[in-house]
Amino acid sequence: MNNKLRFLLALILLTTAAGAADWPTNRASSERTGNVDKKAGPTVGKVLWVYEGQEHYLASPVIAGDKLIVSGLGAFNTAAVLAISLDPAANPRLVWSKKAPYLKQPVVCAPAVVGDRMVFGDGMHQTDGGTLHCIKLNGTPIWQFPVPGALVHLEGSPTIAGGKVFIGGGNAGVICVDLKTVTVDGKEMSGEEIEAKNEKLWAEMMAKYEAEKKKDPDFAIPPSEDALMRPQPKKLWQAGNGQGGQKQWHVDAAVGVAGDSVLVASAYLDVEKQGERALFALNAADGSVKWRVALPHNPWGGPTIAGDVAIVGCSNIRFEPKDIAQAKGQVIAVKLADGSPVWQKDVPGGVLSPVTVAGDLAIFTATDGKVRAWNLKDGSEKWVCNARAPMFAGVAVAGAAVYVGDLKGIVHAISLADGKELWTVNLASDAAVKAPGAIYGSPIVHDGKVYVATSNLEASGQTKTVVVCIGEK
Repeated sequence: MNNKLRFLLALILLTTAAGAADWPTNRASSERTGNVDKKAGPTVGKVLWVYEGQEHYLASPVIAGDKLIVSGLGAFNTAAVLAISLDPAANPRLVWSKKAPYLKQPVVCAPAVVGDRMVFGDGMHQTDGGTLHCIKLNGTPIWQFPVPGALVHLEGSPTIAGGKVFIGGGNAGVICVDLKTVTVDGKEMSGEEIEAKNEKLWAEMMAKYEAEKKKDPDFAIPPSEDALMRPQPKKLWQAGNGQGGQKQWHVDAAVGVAGDSVLVASAYLDVEKQGERALFALNAADGSVKWRVALPHNPWGGPTIAGDVAIVGCSNIRFEPKDIAQAKGQVIAVKLADGSPVWQKDVPGGVLSPVTVAGDLAIFTATDGKVRAWNLKDGSEKWVCNARAPMFAGVAVAGAAVYVGDLKGIVHAISLADGKELWTVNLASDAAVKAPGAIYGSPIVHDGKVYVATSNLEASGQTKTVVVCIGEK
């Protein structure tokens, strides 16, 4: 092999490795597979490591380089975004965390990651107003974009595409901002300029703090990130917020981006009498509406895009275990080009997480305790697996297996070919875990391992939660 060929091969490998680190949208891809590196998952269910905490993990974990990012709710709905090392031998496992005072609102949003940047939103249904955050993978803040208003919250994962960030904001509709262009006092700057200024400012504050510690350690106050510059990204457009004659949407789910189209799932809030229950396709350039499809129930999981088809699951209940007995749902497939129907089928349970597409199969969970695989072309049933417990979380697909977690804290591996159960890990009884809890956030697969996190919001007296790595070795 000559030197030129070696250089080209090295360049290809470097580009591939860099791309593998990206997690640009909810569940890693438009197909919502929860698996960005395409490697097969574990064929046996062995717990490799456990991170114990007190936060409730409602969002799916996210891979960010050599770290696992998990968003959690602490006491009194305080926020926590944790970066956990993927190194099996890591001690301590926590690399960094973002909490108050930097985070003012609770976080139930799974981040999006592109390059060395991570973007996530805060706020939840119980709060008004939210902020879109961009930080580096080492935890350093880059910019913030506040979105005020009643019933405004950034619960769904952002999608990063073409240098833009797209995110739903509850009653704020859909917002699109520039990832790398920011403004400070009305002046446009690059993110790199702000990073350099903030790094210099932080170094100066740390030097002052170290000097004060030497003089009087009892009264030395460590620097706060609140003292750093807080630029805002350049806002490109906003749609569905009731302005300019528009109807007001309520977008809690992650959006999907395909080419020049942005797919948006909007809900109608029965109690507050707010929002519009529909699936929209918008122009990515300016947010104008291309088409609209009315939905029978609320699309809490958001849209999935596979080729020329968009698919969305719906539910008449939210993520409320007490309402499961009354749950019903539907899965709808439409043409991406114009929203024309492909197929539509009822489900005897609520479909609360996004549908996953693997090959010619649309795979999804429901609150009736079943995982279903339907033919993407016509909605015909390929297989059904009875997991025997209600599910809010969606599935991850890797190799020949489907991975899912239920509300009893059991992780299931299922054959992609026929739906037969391959193995289970009960996080409540497994000797390496012993942590009862429910799985709300869909599991993910990375480098042949399954990652899943638990919540105990509904449990009384049980406070320990876990982030678990399951693999073969």
